[in-house]
Amino acid sequence: MFRKLKITAIAVLAATSFLFAEAYQVNTLSARQLGMGHTGAGQKLGVESMHFNPGGLGFLENKFEASAGVTFIMPRVELEGTWGEQRAEKGVATPMYVYAGSNFLPFMSAGLSFTTPYGNSASWDKNWAGAELIQDISLKVFALQPTVAFNIMKIVSIGVGPTINFGNFEQSKALAGPGAFNDYGALAAGIKNVPFPGLSQASDEISSVVNKYAEKSAASITLSGDAKPAVGVHAGIMVDIIEKIGIGVSYRSGVKAKVKGGKVEITKNADDINRLNEAINTANNSMNTLVELGALPGWNNAPNVVIPPLDKGTFDATLPLPENMNIGVSFKPTDKLLFALDLQLIGWGAYDSLIMTFNDVGGVAGNDVPKNAAKKYEDAAAIRFGTQIGLTEMVDLRAGIYFDGSPVPDDFLNPETPSTNKLGGTLGCSIRPIKMLSIDLGLLYVHSIDGTNSYRSGSVVKDNGQKFAANYTVQAIAPSIGISLKF
Repeated sequence: MFRKLKITAIAVLAATSFLFAEAYQVNTLSARQLGMGHTGAGQKLGVESMHFNPGGLGFLENKFEASAGVTFIMPRVELEGTWGEQRAEKGVATPMYVYAGSNFLPFMSAGLSFTTPYGNSASWDKNWAGAELIQDISLKVFALQPTVAFNIMKIVSIGVGPTINFGNFEQSKALAGPGAFNDYGALAAGIKNVPFPGLSQASDEISSVVNKYAEKSAASITLSGDAKPAVGVHAGIMVDIIEKIGIGVSYRSGVKAKVKGGKVEITKNADDINRLNEAINTANNSMNTLVELGALPGWNNAPNVVIPPLDKGTFDATLPLPENMNIGVSFKPTDKLLFALDLQLIGWGAYDSLIMTFNDVGGVAGNDVPKNAAKKYEDAAAIRFGTQIGLTEMVDLRAGIYFDGSPVPDDFLNPETPSTNKLGGTLGCSIRPIKMLSIDLGLLYVHSIDGTNSYRSGSVVKDNGQKFAANYTVQAIAPSIGISLKF
């Protein structure tokens, strides 16, 4: 008669990830190159080559060069589907970068970069229909990369360096979202008019709690932790042909970010849940007594609401940071004009599942907590085109366009990581008030290009078997500013 309502860690893990293909990869790590569609694998970019293609660092011409900047990503995510229209309250993300290097030998350059190559942030209403999927999330991954590059025969340069990745995250979602107790409404109605002591009062108590949380979350969980340093490698090669054509290939290895001993917090309305359970117990005891007296043919006990004691322990988790290959070509027909084309291949296929385990939680850990949650990401690609025009000796203008393919299969698209196919357009400029200083400005606008009537099935299935189906619209505006110095 009654569906069993047992709220366990399955609700937590079924969609949990730290998670923004870009998915949660960030591609706004140069204000100058953002204006050119974020191309760069086949260009001589000085110290900024450490991100785009370490091989390009070998063409560094200055004894010292530095570049730093920040991008202000202002996204907007809307969905329309099974439970109406919703909009995420997304704040402003601020990925940043710092590059510094030196050409201290005629054939050798070295540098150090600090970037934020992965991240995500989103905040949905605490009581929205998908609260059991996500309420809010924040992810930041930082990368430190020392790099050394060698110039061979003046036209070929190779570069390599380790990437040291570390970061932190926090994510909240509902354990008992709006309407989680609705099934008990049938129990309240069924016992309301049964002439037995205590049943009418129990019915009122159950109805009171059910109505209170019909549109409100009754319990939520927050997971937070720091990722241990994960080391990979970034290497590249670049060829400069008669200072007109640049060809470059770079590879950044994938790594696994691991959280050990993450913190678990559960917020719940304990008094109301206890009231509900006491009323359920009263109903079960009274109805069983009626069965024993022969007044009823039988009774299926309604289960209590169970909130697992996950906050009594810690959790471990593993998240892949995917490998990347960048192939770039640039063409400079005149000293004032530059064209660039990049192909970025991202190994998102490594994200087959999120591996997570809870520790020291008693019996729950052994029986009710799954070891991983399916993600089923697929390898993806982005193609980028950009151009630069030297307007004067002091001003350069830039423009670009790119297509970024989503790695998330339709059946696994969810509001936690609403990654759709996207088309982006960029503009930018550099202003050099003096020879050694460049002020770099960039602006990106990106919009999802999936069909507006294309409904998706979420990876989390509600207890009644209904999937979270929705059509997602994703867009963002991202202005960027940077400063470069050369000595």
